[in-house]
Amino acid sequence: MDSGDDKTASASSSSELFLLGFIEANIVGVQHHHATISGRAVVVLHREPDNIHDANAIKVTNIHGDHVGYIERAVAAVLTPLIDNELITVAAIVPDARKTYRILCQIHIFARLQDFEVVKCALSRCPCRLINESEAAFTLSDSAAVKATKAVKNTMTVDAIFSLMNSNLANKNRAIDFLEPPRSIIRTELLPHQKEGLAWLVRREKTDDLPPFWEENDGKFVNILTDYQTDKRPDPLRGGIVADEMGLGKTLTLLSLIAFDKMSLMGVSMKCRTDGMWVSLEKRRRNEIEGYRGTGLRTNATLVVCPPSAMSAWITQLEDHSVPGALKTYLYYGERRTEDTEELKKYDLVLTTYTTLSNELDQMPAKQMEWRRIILDEAHTIKNFTANQSKTVFGLKGQYRWAVTGTPIQSGCIDLYSFMVFLRFQPFSERRYWKNLVQTPLNLGMENGFTRLQILMGAIALRRTKDLALTCLPPKTIEICYVELSMEERQLYEREKEKIKALLRRKHTRESNTLAEYSEVLNSFLILRQICADLKLCKFQSDSSSITDSEGERIISYNPELLQKLLGQLEEGEDIECPICLSPPMEIVITRCAHIFCRPCILRSLEERKKNGCPLCRQKLSPESDIFSPPPQPETDTAELSSASEKPLSSKVSTLIKCLDESRDQNPGVKSVVFSQFRKLLCLLEEPLNAAGFKTLRLDGKMNAKQRANVVEQFQAGGSDSCPTVLLASLRASSSGVNLTAASRLYFMEPWWNHAVEEQAMDRVHRIGQNKPVKIVRFIAQNSFEEKMLVLQERRKRLSKEPYATQSKGIDYRDMQFLLDS
Repeated sequence: MDSGDDKTASASSSSELFLLGFIEANIVGVQHHHATISGRAVVVLHREPDNIHDANAIKVTNIHGDHVGYIERAVAAVLTPLIDNELITVAAIVPDARKTYRILCQIHIFARLQDFEVVKCALSRCPCRLINESEAAFTLSDSAAVKATKAVKNTMTVDAIFSLMNSNLANKNRAIDFLEPPRSIIRTELLPHQKEGLAWLVRREKTDDLPPFWEENDGKFVNILTDYQTDKRPDPLRGGIVADEMGLGKTLTLLSLIAFDKMSLMGVSMKCRTDGMWVSLEKRRRNEIEGYRGTGLRTNATLVVCPPSAMSAWITQLEDHSVPGALKTYLYYGERRTEDTEELKKYDLVLTTYTTLSNELDQMPAKQMEWRRIILDEAHTIKNFTANQSKTVFGLKGQYRWAVTGTPIQSGCIDLYSFMVFLRFQPFSERRYWKNLVQTPLNLGMENGFTRLQILMGAIALRRTKDLALTCLPPKTIEICYVELSMEERQLYEREKEKIKALLRRKHTRESNTLAEYSEVLNSFLILRQICADLKLCKFQSDSSSITDSEGERIISYNPELLQKLLGQLEEGEDIECPICLSPPMEIVITRCAHIFCRPCILRSLEERKKNGCPLCRQKLSPESDIFSPPPQPETDTAELSSASEKPLSSKVSTLIKCLDESRDQNPGVKSVVFSQFRKLLCLLEEPLNAAGFKTLRLDGKMNAKQRANVVEQFQAGGSDSCPTVLLASLRASSSGVNLTAASRLYFMEPWWNHAVEEQAMDRVHRIGQNKPVKIVRFIAQNSFEEKMLVLQERRKRLSKEPYATQSKGIDYRDMQFLLDS
């Protein structure tokens, strides 16, 4: 059911749902509705608690939302309490849809492992028997969650259909096309892989082919995966996913697409090269062009939605690579953005941010316009399909739709589902089909799950790596520099480490408030990270001021002061994100159950759920009494930094200065970037680096888009003696949408849980435009959990190299135990 889907994006691994079995029940009242439904088709179940005839009503629709009927009352009466109490989610499939007064369907029951017995007991009162995997009848299920051999047309399995699609794609993509952008707009010569990418983009937009998995049979159009038939020809899938590795020049390629399309709309004939031969591309029909220009709120403009940090990159790319004024651009950003749709029609390119769109009213022009093209840059921003900003971009109207990201998967294959919804790629944009055909086989570790996902992405995505596309790029070397902690650092480290071990032991020896303890353990891990980086980051000076006392008995529970103290310490790092919108929290609040959210996100969630339950742990929450707004954390002031500077340099800071000195001795003009997760550490570094003769700049998450652009511009400027040579950069603020090719040395002050974030930061320097070998140094505290983090990163990196594999970005209890083992 839909209510279960919303939880999937934010559920922890302990809340993962597994198939318990299925029951067979009737859909009744079919004669009163006229929905089209075919055999072996998924149907969607919706709770109707406000149904005036039956408070237990479960409505049935086909995947297009057309009403089919209702689940028979006796079955609905048993399922409804389980659904409403969030003990189960259900999915249904119709084995045979020959229409009578009732249709038999199989209802598959999904639950958490710990709830299996409770659910089985409740279902024992159902008139329909639960069939689980221990019974022979289990193989009669038509669900892809049970078996991957669902019959389609009585001859082809699901995997045979995917294999056929793969063969068709191989034949279609055999020829390699190269396309030149119009020199009247784009003045830069594109690299070969960019010309190839431009040809792929143009081909995707000009296609009139049926979408993947659709066929025409006897004048009818059939989706061979779902058996859905229609007399109306489905629209082509004009768009896709641009997933080239970071640093390959995706922005320039997309600007070339916009320029190419502008010239095409003007009736200018453009050409491409296929296998060494020049052929004219088919021009748009003039009446089609005029039709698109002529009516309502339609526009030929391209809307680019991106994070604030990427907006400056688009502006820079425009300035560097296009003829001045050739692409008219409007920044739809800030309080002074226009409310006039006619004004926006004057531009070729409109730049805005995800936050701008999600916060504005529906009647604002960006949401009302029918755009020629919508480009989502850093598209992994919408990975949580339940977040408000994701729902906002799903609803945007556009002829062509592109999702652009160098890291399409960060948390797992569920991230890709948002792209399917945005691209409107049926049937995969329907949650149940995505789960049955892709996500469930992947979660179960089935090989065909990886194969299906690979074929699916091959149908709509372009992915090239720097190793293959940029053989001329200077080499990149990564070194590990092990730093020995001082005696004071080591003593504090061992003390905090023992506290975490005590908490983990307690978890395994007795029942406890595990969510609160998890928050406390994370807090202690934060302190360990701070100790390894610089003791000046730590809030405590003695045992008594730490959140946990020496016996580990004081846990975060329902004490707002302790929660505020936890939040204060977490804010020293930049690894906090709202679990609803998956962005750094705006207007931070913390709940009674020790979870951190944006205030608008949690209030909207509680209102939508109408049960006042925490989205993560389902604990009852009252917006009036259980959501706390801690006082704002004070800025790191000059007096505090001055006091800290009187203390000895930390082991890592001393090592950093030594490395920078050596690099300067070898090449006085070399530029370096120092990455850290801790903003305060960046502030603390300024004085000792300036004292050592280095001119510094700082780039962090508290800067707006204009301030960040100014910092990057100063750092990228030519190598005069007055130019800064060291950029102190926040890892999060600088890991996307920033070009730092002026540097050739990178230093990471601490490792990050998710290796993809570090690699994004590396690609800010090692990318197109870099003409010097790049050296990367990672500082790791010796004999500390940071060494184990490297092992954990490598393990996850190997997993992520499997075809679009599921991976985790955070840590769980098993990871914690592994990190602390000597």
